[in-house]
Amino acid sequence: MSATISDASSVTVVLVHGAFADSSSWNGVIERLQTDGVRVTAPANPLRGIAHDSAYLASRLEQIPGPVVAVGHSYGGAVISNAGNAANVVGLVFVAAYAPEDGERLGAVGDTSKDSILGPTLVPLKYPDAAGSGVEFIVDPARFREAFAADLSAEQSAVMAATQRPAAEGAFSEPNGAPAWKSTPSWAVVATADKAAGTDVIRSMATRAGATITEIDSSHVAMVSHPDVVADVIRTAVAAIALRS
Repeated sequence: MSATISDASSVTVVLVHGAFADSSSWNGVIERLQTDGVRVTAPANPLRGIAHDSAYLASRLEQIPGPVVAVGHSYGGAVISNAGNAANVVGLVFVAAYAPEDGERLGAVGDTSKDSILGPTLVPLKYPDAAGSGVEFIVDPARFREAFAADLSAEQSAVMAATQRPAAEGAFSEPNGAPAWKSTPSWAVVATADKAAGTDVIRSMATRAGATITEIDSSHVAMVSHPDVVADVIRTAVAAIALRS
């Protein structure tokens, strides 16, 4: 960790959404943090591949004045693991999120999960890219609630399914780089009913990262179904970092 802070009010919390989502998935958490006077922003994650997305987020982080606590959900955890090496990042929070090791590919890691049912629900689509045509994925809307958001209402999960953003194949196949969690204090929310990333994989990665873990009976979208708990973990991270400086 290369930056220090003198008090919690100097920190900006940056919320990074994962695949098949957008920044609105953080709305409940944002409302709670803003009520407490916490500076917070939730940039759009491009979802074009781990190298591209991590470079984009690192650039955003480096342009924020003062210290940053980076928070990632799902695939967003891999993005903050890479981009979190920015000099002003003082803490990481993983919310039902991957925390990959150097060289790991999320697709291969996901295949090891006994809890995840995500793979069979993915629908491949084509999109134009620099090479001519690329592949991206969405979650089958008919199975979105089952795999992603089982503790939300049918109506709410249907809206999320309809507004999901596709993730390019590179998000799952590209190798991750040197992880920021090796040198930065970390916290994690592990959802014990996570059928998307898989509770087993997420718990294992959080433990390996040395994160302070909070477990919650939740689907993959813990920040939507349990925003109070997620906001509390973020507040705890911000306060703990302030005390360490």
